[in-house]
Amino acid sequence: MSEESAESVADAMFALSTPSRVQILVCLLDGPRTVSDLMEALDMEQSAVSHQLRVLREQRLVSAERAGRMRVYALYDDDVVALLESALRHVERRARAAQRLTGRLKRSSA
Repeated sequence: MSEESAESVADAMFALSTPSRVQILVCLLDGPRTVSDLMEALDMEQSAVSHQLRVLREQRLVSAERAGRMRVYALYDDDVVALLESALRHVERRARAAQRLTGRLKRSSA
């Protein structure tokens, strides 16, 4: 992998390093939404949602289309969907493994 490609991947991963950005992306898994929709769903201020969407747009994780006076945001493409779904599976597997380990430790100490 070239240094330029590695830097691009690191930048995209950095965009995913903020929980509020991940929450926005997960909301968009259900389909396109406006800033108002995201504000309501995530209980966030308009300025915070707009800022996070700007970062996500810069990394081409989300796209925006005008609908009259509003912008409607969506996941950029199927690769972003696959990335999110893979990350969610990874986290769920880690949580299950931790639960199994905790259960075994409790049983062995009993």
